[in-house]
Amino acid sequence: MVSIVIPAHNEEDLLGATIGALTGVARALGRPFEIVVVDDDSTDRTAAVAAEAGARVVRVKLRHIAAVRNAGAAAARGEHLIFVDADTIVPPQTLGAAVEALEGGASAGGTHARLPAGEPWWARAGWAPFQWGMILLRLPGGAFMFMTRAAFDAAGGFDERFFASEEIHFARALRKTGRFVMVRPPVVTSARKFHALGAAGIMRQWLGMLVRGPRVLRSREHLGLWYGDQRRK
Repeated sequence: MVSIVIPAHNEEDLLGATIGALTGVARALGRPFEIVVVDDDSTDRTAAVAAEAGARVVRVKLRHIAAVRNAGAAAARGEHLIFVDADTIVPPQTLGAAVEALEGGASAGGTHARLPAGEPWWARAGWAPFQWGMILLRLPGGAFMFMTRAAFDAAGGFDERFFASEEIHFARALRKTGRFVMVRPPVVTSARKFHALGAAGIMRQWLGMLVRGPRVLRSREHLGLWYGDQRRK
């Protein structure tokens, strides 16, 4: 079975489209699959939207993305695990390539993410360092990662010492478990943070984290970019 795990906190606006696209793509693979939404203390209709779209809902109260991802893995039934962000659309070729890689002996992998077409130049410029960093370093973002259950266990799961960048640390650990594959095409992830904060707000967030250094990743306190309310319709 392929288990697709989606961590979610107050994602009612975008979650339905993410699950709908995944369901159609997964069915076309012709393999058993499940979609598990880990509802992390949402105050909106996230759980209802997930259930209405056919996902299995697991409720937690953690507000800690690494721990939420690990809770999803614990609840998942499959031997192949795929993590997808709640605001991300996965193309058919990407999911197919991930499953094919795992069935072909890869232990883990991922892909990079791009913003939807038509986003303003300043949003695309703000996202470019992430996108090109993922490509050049061959490290996936959290928007789409996959691995076998054995690789997940061997790597120790997502490192719960971190409240952000947990996917980078995990990808590095996964590389030690066996063959790591970056597939194409990229997934398409929302630009909502850019729209909510604007160019100046995004710059303030990044400068604040740079000034505070790596220790900032070990607490929610200064990570509003991930733990603030950057939702939009």
